[in-house]
Amino acid sequence: MADKDMKWKTLSQKYLIEKPWLTARVDKVELPTGAIIDEYYVLEYPDWVNTIAITKDGMFVFVRQYRYAIGKTVNELCAGVIEKGEDPMDAAKRELMEETGFGGGNWQKWMTISANPSTHTNLTHCYLATDVERMDVQHLDQAEDIEVSLFSREEVKDMLEKGEIWQSLMAAPLWKYFAKAK
Repeated sequence: MADKDMKWKTLSQKYLIEKPWLTARVDKVELPTGAIIDEYYVLEYPDWVNTIAITKDGMFVFVRQYRYAIGKTVNELCAGVIEKGEDPMDAAKRELMEETGFGGGNWQKWMTISANPSTHTNLTHCYLATDVERMDVQHLDQAEDIEVSLFSREEVKDMLEKGEIWQSLMAAPLWKYFAKAK
């Protein structure tokens, strides 16, 4: 059963909105069972990156910003969009430098996850960067209002346990970090 082809057949696609950061379409699809879904909505986004950045003295680099959709100011990992043709790790390094002024260190791919594989086309590439250090000031876009915060390992774990890391795409790599950390 594991090798059974379960791929859906796309019968038609209609784009509802096409913007740089969001494209929405409605597809008509046929399942392997022969069932037809007349309206299956798909959101196309560019791939994203985020980084667990830890300084040489063991502090976690976070950004604090207001998230309009949920109406909360939250602490998050540094994250952003991968530009077209950009290598994901290069994007993660660029975002960390732009949003926090931190860079350098030792980088490794941590995991790749999806916000919602049923309706989102993009992936989030997560990285772990250790021994990072402040190398510059922030270089924010006009629409960014971001504060940099440093937290201890205990503070980050406490935020996770209290449900204070709101973004699931950031909570997942952090939980993996604490599960694997010695």
